[in-house]
Amino acid sequence: MGILNLVTYIPLIGAIVILFFVRKENGKAIRYTATAFAVIDFIVSLYLWFNFDPHGTGTHLFQFRETYSWIPSLGVQYDFGIDGISLLLILLTTFMGIIAVVSSYSAIDHRQKEYYILLLLLQTGMIGTFCALDFFLFYVFWEIMLVPMYFIIGIWGGPRKLYAAIKFFIYTLSGSVVMLLSILALYFFNDGGIPFLNIKGLGNPATFSVLQYHNIGHLIPPQLQFWIFIGFFLGFAIKVPMFPFHTWLPDAHVEAPTAGSIILAAVLLKMGTYGFVRFALPILPDATKQLIIPIVVLSIIGIIYGALVSLVQKDMKKLVAYSSVSHLGFVMLGMFALNPMGLKGSVLQMINHGISTGALFLLVGIIYERRHTRMISEYGGLAKQMPMYATLFLIAALSSMGLPALNGFIGEFTILLGAANRSIVWASFASVGIVLGAAYLLWLYQRVFWGPLDNPANKTLLDVNRRELGLLLALVVIMVWMGIKPAVFFDVIEEPVNYVVRKVDPAYFDKRPIEYPPAAPVVVSAVETTR
Repeated sequence: MGILNLVTYIPLIGAIVILFFVRKENGKAIRYTATAFAVIDFIVSLYLWFNFDPHGTGTHLFQFRETYSWIPSLGVQYDFGIDGISLLLILLTTFMGIIAVVSSYSAIDHRQKEYYILLLLLQTGMIGTFCALDFFLFYVFWEIMLVPMYFIIGIWGGPRKLYAAIKFFIYTLSGSVVMLLSILALYFFNDGGIPFLNIKGLGNPATFSVLQYHNIGHLIPPQLQFWIFIGFFLGFAIKVPMFPFHTWLPDAHVEAPTAGSIILAAVLLKMGTYGFVRFALPILPDATKQLIIPIVVLSIIGIIYGALVSLVQKDMKKLVAYSSVSHLGFVMLGMFALNPMGLKGSVLQMINHGISTGALFLLVGIIYERRHTRMISEYGGLAKQMPMYATLFLIAALSSMGLPALNGFIGEFTILLGAANRSIVWASFASVGIVLGAAYLLWLYQRVFWGPLDNPANKTLLDVNRRELGLLLALVVIMVWMGIKPAVFFDVIEEPVNYVVRKVDPAYFDKRPIEYPPAAPVVVSAVETTR
């Protein structure tokens, strides 16, 4: 079994172990077993980091390939492989998997066996989605991961959990069905054509290989590209979620248990942005360039709208949820700048958002477990009562708003550079979201942590315990590392980003700026003075 299979299926093995070998009523054994498999999965995934060649190009761009024939009659292969983009997302998934499992120790007190099984199954689905290089295989993993999250929200969620779970499932499934139509259109174009549209095919052997469609994307007629792109756009934009497809997100976040919100923010939302980078842009270059303006407009609206709505929230969790709409708008803006700077910032911001917003949801979950309310008006003066918690919350908030030396800054800064390279107007509007982001996060912090400690219920609150402190410190270390040493991450994603840019605009790297003659040297001579 290859390394990618190991990383993908270790959580599945853990779920099977819990199902058959752990007694249902033995909660401690269930928790520790789930934790052990999550930690093992992360350790194994580190092998990918230490053995990945960031300079691989061409046929060596996708590494650790594992290819087996699966359904030959349909051209379906079991094809796994990763580049630098999927590498970072897999590491994010395995790392946040540990955070999700351990954060559930005190939050989940019923049906623990089923809960941890679903959490591990969800991790297998997410990792498989990032590894798949066959459209059929990708779609299988894409659909598999919907089911565990549906049950996690629907069983262990808040008062409106069924409404939120059904809304999440229907929205995501609707986008998936439209995306499937686009996949089938690609499949038939590569093979025999689409007769009812009078579109001739290429006559190639039937295949669902993603890399094959990367190679033939420029041969797809522009009109067909447009409609295939629309199908992909709906599937991925709902998942991101982009404005105006975002309405399922606040409900899902608010009603989900803490671990569900962490995984949803850290990983599941990145499925949509990953889909654009992996499939829509490199396969459909003409349609991508044709639809830049509408998508950028929606991205900028999402940036400002998400920040403004966050400003008026009374529920801490809903505030953080709407902030995701704003932050993912930045990711989409950088991506559709269609230059290396913007795309690198977009990919890095996917990871940044997963770490920072995952930390914020964990922090909100910690205080909710103590007070059983998320209403901002119920708090005040917590900095005196919970100084360590207040310090960690401040670091996570500063990371989310993009303070220099923390991870959020480098992602947003690079995105703005890429956007400004296309249009200074795009960057100007997007910068409004940064100002508003600082406003709603600092206002939240001021209302919750400063002022008088008037509410008697807050005077008995305990500061973070060792388990919670360990989780939060791990996240803080990542925030600081990414903020101080972003070159480590840029090196990993540089070649995949250049690959995508070449697919969308083959002549991009052949364009050279105007070379001006060097300025005449300035000679400074000593001037004698007489006294």
